[in-house]
Amino acid sequence: MLSKWSDFQPSKTLWFWSCAGCAVLTMILGFTVGGWMTNGTATKMADSARTEGRMQLAADICVANFKSSDGFATSLAKLKKEQSWSRDDFIAKGGWVTLAGVDGVVDGAAQLCADRLTDMDAPSAAAIPTVPTTSRG
Repeated sequence: MLSKWSDFQPSKTLWFWSCAGCAVLTMILGFTVGGWMTNGTATKMADSARTEGRMQLAADICVANFKSSDGFATSLAKLKKEQSWSRDDFIAKGGWVTLAGVDGVVDGAAQLCADRLTDMDAPSAAAIPTVPTTSRG
């Protein structure tokens, strides 16, 4: 039995198809479970991440602008009374999503800002900071 294996000499055709099969199997495993991807897929993922990041950043700035504006509690109550489909217009018209140095409004930022604000509880009168007044006599 051992002499059969030691005497075996594969043909060039067998070598070619063995190498081709290994290459194909390597590619199948690489693209399915190995995490490989094409340049087009990587570009789409990078574009999506960039757009999502800009939208998240603009929404964070919008929430901060909204919270620091005069009449925050009143504006929040008005925002919550708006229909869900018109809240982004309310935010855009209020100017809270407008960023310095950026032309126009970042797509999706107003809606994300509105969603974050409507999930927030309205501040009570005790929670709103007041500036202490001192009398000078």
